[in-house]
Amino acid sequence: MRHRNIPRHRPWHVARHMLGGAAVVLPIALVPLGLGTMLYRYIEHRPWPDAFLNAAMLLGGMGPVDRLETTAGKWLAGLYALFCGLFFIVLAGVMLAPVMHNVLHLFHLEQQDDTSGDG
Repeated sequence: MRHRNIPRHRPWHVARHMLGGAAVVLPIALVPLGLGTMLYRYIEHRPWPDAFLNAAMLLGGMGPVDRLETTAGKWLAGLYALFCGLFFIVLAGVMLAPVMHNVLHLFHLEQQDDTSGDG
């Protein structure tokens, strides 16, 4: 039995909110991607395509492709990898927040139904 005052969200509604979160966070991802590309380009002296590939792989959680040569590059790439890990968690949280909200909303519906029957 469903409580009438609390609407249940349809899947398209949840998907629209997920896309809205992605539309906000994904353009922000261009900043760390650009910083990582420049890190590999100027510190490790990689060509632009290789620098972009390494930065994109780190930002996506896959890890670097090329071996690092300089000590400064290793330190900066390590810090960049830690930052990318946190950024990935934030991105996943923003994208999954509507799903988790809907799941918690469903649990709230069950709790309302269980307590409203007997009084």
